Amino acid sequence: MYIPKHFDEPKIDVMQTLIRHYPLATLVTLSADGINANHIPLHLTDDGSPCGSLHGHIARSNPLWTDFDPHIEVLAVFQAENAYISPSWYATKQQTGKVVPTWNYAAVHAYGTLRIIDDLAWIRRQLEAMTEEFETGFPEPWSVADAPGDFTERLITQIIGIEISVTRLQGKWKVSQNQSPENRSSVIKALRESDQPAMANLVTEAVKP
Repeated sequence: MYIPKHFDEPKIDVMQTLIRHYPLATLVTLSADGINANHIPLHLTDDGSPCGSLHGHIARSNPLWTDFDPHIEVLAVFQAENAYISPSWYATKQQTGKVVPTWNYAAVHAYGTLRIIDDLAWIRRQLEAMTEEFETGFPEPWSVADAPGDFTERLITQIIGIEISVTRLQGKWKVSQNQSPENRSSVIKALRESDQPAMANLVTEAVKP
């Protein structure tokens, strides 16, 4: 991923927070037919390593688990909020007119080795851990145990577990850091007025000293 210096986010904890908040990953692997991409929610797990590991599951009918090279890195792409930035939002537009449109976004690339786990007990634990995290905050959190046991056991046999041992993370926060203070302020104002508070918050956080 191309990352100009002012858009680089090197802090592992910040990148891991994005992964936890936006767990739907685009998982890129190399198959016999070439590059393949699957959209899979992945649960970040602390395994004692610097970057952690990503756990998830796929349908047993998905060829991903039998058609990849275990010796080649896989890439999981996580993306947070994104927004079109209009030139008309820049305070300097009235002064010079030298402004152009752009797109703001925050993304994390997680690289690592993919392991297939065909173990019903592991898959159940993975489902329980993922569900518990994603259900947190709901008035009436659902758990795997809420479903009939025979129903759950039958479904578990139809999926396969995946684990990615993350070896490195890259973070890119392209959120107007290359603009002047007055332009950043005007962008934040315009984002809030256009009902895009999440991106406004990202721009605000990025400009803090």
